[in-house]
Amino acid sequence: MRLAWAMARVVATAAVAGALVLAAGCGRAPGSKVTITVWEQMDPPERAQFEKHIAEFMKRDTNVVIVHQNYDTETLRTQFQTAANGGSGPEIVFGPSDQVGPFSVMGIIQPLEQVEGLGPAYFAGFEAASLDTLDGHLYYAPDQMGNHLVLIYNRRLAPRPPGTTDELIAMARRATVPGRGGAPGTYGLVLNMVEPFWLAPFLAGYGGWVMDARNQPTLDSPGMVQSLRFLSDLRTVHRVIPQECNYQVMETLFKENKAAFLVNGPWSWQGYRAAGVDFGIAPLPRVSSTGNWCAPMTASKGYSINRNCPKGSLPAVVALLKYLTGPGVQAENARALLTLPSATAAYQDSFVKSDEFLRQSRAAYSLGRRMPVVPEMRAIWDAMRPQMERVLNGQTSPDSAAKNMQAMALKQIRLMKE
Repeated sequence: MRLAWAMARVVATAAVAGALVLAAGCGRAPGSKVTITVWEQMDPPERAQFEKHIAEFMKRDTNVVIVHQNYDTETLRTQFQTAANGGSGPEIVFGPSDQVGPFSVMGIIQPLEQVEGLGPAYFAGFEAASLDTLDGHLYYAPDQMGNHLVLIYNRRLAPRPPGTTDELIAMARRATVPGRGGAPGTYGLVLNMVEPFWLAPFLAGYGGWVMDARNQPTLDSPGMVQSLRFLSDLRTVHRVIPQECNYQVMETLFKENKAAFLVNGPWSWQGYRAAGVDFGIAPLPRVSSTGNWCAPMTASKGYSINRNCPKGSLPAVVALLKYLTGPGVQAENARALLTLPSATAAYQDSFVKSDEFLRQSRAAYSLGRRMPVVPEMRAIWDAMRPQMERVLNGQTSPDSAAKNMQAMALKQIRLMKE
């Protein structure tokens, strides 16, 4: 049993008082009980919001009990695949859109537009950019869109964001102060140097991308070589990044006011506020040599329905999905989590319309590129990660790494289809 199983949270809340309005709407016989299990990979603040919403739903329909379990992203994917392929698993699985590709190919989640109550009229209420189709089908109902990287700047160390990568380097160099006497220094920039998700915006800025229109990898490209070299130079030439800089290191340094600039996504902002950091956000800068914006990958997170969901539970599951993805819940989440709603009507909310963080977030989102949700994306991530690490550790050149990424991705995709 993996560690994440031990960490899994199980919350079951008994129904409280309330009307039978939703039950009647579901077509269930009055008094019939339904238990809905949700597997999700929400971080603690997001999970707290979710628990508040499902408690409210159960107040409205006292015959529904909602149970949820929390996993990290990878464990959720593997556990759900195992369970659903074995004929079991939760009624609903919640996660990032890139898990939809493998799930849909395996046939373990349902095309939602074919589920009664989730037809075209329901999906017409979403921002078009928040929906991904695979072979013409919609496999998840998003409750947010974005999941994109932005530039975060500590106002104590950097009064404004840079417009270009050259300006970013110049400002980061001025902010970098070496540590003395064993004390940690201050760094101009921190980002996760071991995950290719953080490489993707710079790859796009240098004119490259991860795959073509036929879902074939395009990793051996000048853009990949230049973006790898740019990240490597931040450490070895400009010396504005720590020698070791993974997610935990960058989080710690920024929260301790030891980093001027940070690259991270909306899921992290509330944590910096709680730590007392005075910060702003902005789109990632243009690449000076190309004039292109660094384009973060954009995605959605949402709910899919297990193919093994009992027919008798489906009406209640549909009612729950409609509630959790409705504009009211999404506007509440935007206030609490600073997530961009996927429901168009939520943008009429006064906070969503006026908040500066959400305005900057949407500006950054508009410069991004949609993360492919096809199964080939998994093979491409797995091919990029080790080669990116080898370049940044000085073990190989950007040119060799780009070639190796391409070869490895092609091999993994071929094996995946055998």
